[in-house]
Amino acid sequence: MDPARILIVDDEPFNLDLLEQELEILGHASVRAADGRAALELLGEGAYDLVLLDVMMPMLDGYAVLRAMKAHERLRHTPVVMISALTEISSIARCIEMGAEDYLPKPFEPVLLEARVRACLERKRLHDRELAHLETIEHARRRADDLLRAILPAAAVGELMATGTVKPRLFHDVAVLFIDLVGFTTWCHAQGPEAVVAEVQRLAEAFEAVADRHGLEKIKTIGDAFMATANLLAPHADPVTAAVDCVRDMVPLARDGSTPWRIRAGIHVGPVVGGVVGQTKFTFDLWGDTVNVAARLCALGDGCAVHLSGEAAARVRDGSAIHPIGKVFLKGKGEHEVHCCAFAQGHVPAPPAP
Repeated sequence: MDPARILIVDDEPFNLDLLEQELEILGHASVRAADGRAALELLGEGAYDLVLLDVMMPMLDGYAVLRAMKAHERLRHTPVVMISALTEISSIARCIEMGAEDYLPKPFEPVLLEARVRACLERKRLHDRELAHLETIEHARRRADDLLRAILPAAAVGELMATGTVKPRLFHDVAVLFIDLVGFTTWCHAQGPEAVVAEVQRLAEAFEAVADRHGLEKIKTIGDAFMATANLLAPHADPVTAAVDCVRDMVPLARDGSTPWRIRAGIHVGPVVGGVVGQTKFTFDLWGDTVNVAARLCALGDGCAVHLSGEAAARVRDGSAIHPIGKVFLKGKGEHEVHCCAFAQGHVPAPPAP
């Protein structure tokens, strides 16, 4: 058995000497306390594998020490063996009821002492291994929860943890925002993987912070594009204006890195279907015409601007910076009335369809 650190508590020096000698023979280190108060002070200063505690002591007896240990968060799991004369067997029973592991009768029998100490230390080691195992499980659970919250919106995580599923549903009046980096794919071909991932990470973190500040929910990153919504899982009083403001704040952040990116964005508002798909790898995603139109609008122009559908443009609180550019053909969607808001000089809006 591995060496243990054992606290021996007795007001008789002879008993302390005898216990100390026997424990040394067994290969254990011992610390002495001549009364209950000294024992509690030593317990407060360090950890012990076992306490051999006399019942009858002046000032603070074994009952009080045991009671204080069981009331203490850290000490309550430290095993205690009570020391008492055979004539005090009723006191021993009381101590066992209070949480003591075992008892050791006086006068000490070396064989019995070894058996009591060995059994208590083995139980403590089993308990410590169990606690360590439970802590590992709890750490893994917290890690899994953190990863789940990084993948799914907070409201979806709450529903998934409460019910085991996230029911698909139709959401009305949702502003859908796509942001794309102009020229990112071409740039990637000349970069190492570390540089590409680092730049995507920088922009993703910036986008998440800006989106959160304006009350948008980031849905996902798609290559060099970012998707967010307003008024989806959390209500928003002015979702389209918030989406425009989000793009406006992202323009300077995209220019702050080693590569000054131009960004372009698309916003549409309307109903969407949302839900969680996957069995081993969850993804929260959106479907519907609102999503598709916003994605097509994001592909217009050469950057530093946001293109809005007619429905979205009409919802911007201060629309003075929003300019109509006429009907534009969107792939797979036909002609749509499109409006534009530029955030930098040199922007060339997408031409209207002939």
